[in-house]
Amino acid sequence: MSLETHFSDRLVARIQQIESRLVVGIDPRLDRLPAEISADDPEQALSRLGEGVIEAVAQHAAAVKPQVAFFERHGWRGWRALETVCAAAARAGIPVILDAKRGDIGSTAEAYAEALLGDEPGTLGCHVDALTVNPYLGSDSLEPFLVRVRDHGKGIFVLARTSNPGGAEFQCRDDDAVPIFEQVARSAERWGQDSLGECGFHGVGLVVGATYPDDITRVRQAAPGSILLIPGVGAQGGSIEDLAAAFDDSGLGAVVNSSRGIVQAFEQDPERPWQEMVQEAARDKQLALQGVSSAG
Repeated sequence: MSLETHFSDRLVARIQQIESRLVVGIDPRLDRLPAEISADDPEQALSRLGEGVIEAVAQHAAAVKPQVAFFERHGWRGWRALETVCAAAARAGIPVILDAKRGDIGSTAEAYAEALLGDEPGTLGCHVDALTVNPYLGSDSLEPFLVRVRDHGKGIFVLARTSNPGGAEFQCRDDDAVPIFEQVARSAERWGQDSLGECGFHGVGLVVGATYPDDITRVRQAAPGSILLIPGVGAQGGSIEDLAAAFDDSGLGAVVNSSRGIVQAFEQDPERPWQEMVQEAARDKQLALQGVSSAG
């Protein structure tokens, strides 16, 4: 996918082209593979599963979100499989949001940015459109990533209000006049101004869990130009019906992630072709999300 345009414009164009606000998370596990895929060779198994998922969801997913941990736990074989999967998505014209939640300072942050959002041959960055990042070391820790957003058409999704219960310990403490997640959202709106696309959104998105719909409203108000990446629907308890505040009047402004509910859909009926089950689950989620509107 060309990087001559802003990430936000590319993602919105994809959303409008296929009428989908779905992100398919790819979190592969070797102990939960379709019967047709052997786990003897981790690289081959992870690659076959990831490429098969991409093929199955190509007409239904606005983006895919490979989770780095599920690949790198298998060492160099997993890392090579991750590159294979990201490259397959890029060839299919599907934006890749790499879920790595990186965050560090100085030269370390720069190295992460080069590896995961750069253009050096042989690195993941060649195939990645956007990256999840952790803001809690401060704005200087994000600057190398923001350079890729401003100058190279990449995107980032900054952790704001995460879907896990323990996130509240720091993100919205009772004695904070303004919750930290809202402060992060305000900062993201400021960081993104130099990457504003024609679509009206910029390249600094925010991660906000579906498990806290009231906080989605607060984040949307604090960062009207950020595209929201919303995990937590399904297994974590979030409801599609509670997501209306994330979207504008045109149905834009957010994408919703589903991982296990789609990638592991084949477990519901092992007798059917596994990619058929994955495709069906993605289509169902795509249609369910079309029913959400900003009017609620």
